[in-house]
Amino acid sequence: MFHSMENVTAFISMPGGWEWIVVLVIALLIFGKRLPDVARGLGKSLTEFKKGVKDVEKAKDEVTKEVNNIKDDIVKETKDAINDQDSEEQQG
Repeated sequence: MFHSMENVTAFISMPGGWEWIVVLVIALLIFGKRLPDVARGLGKSLTEFKKGVKDVEKAKDEVTKEVNNIKDDIVKETKDAINDQDSEEQQG
């Protein structure tokens, strides 16, 4: 007899209140004195990740600004070239 995957996953759910307490007690027993060090390392990792995200956003903003400046220069030069061509045609 084969059971469908839906029946198997019906028994798997997020832990409730008491289950979280049991998990925390087991974690304290396993990690003991190392738990604060693990939490500190996790906090430092999270801080570095956030710093990296900010750096990427800053770099993106700089590139966007540079691209917009180049676009504006191209538009200006194109308009100037069209105006020059129009004035040459009117004079010629």
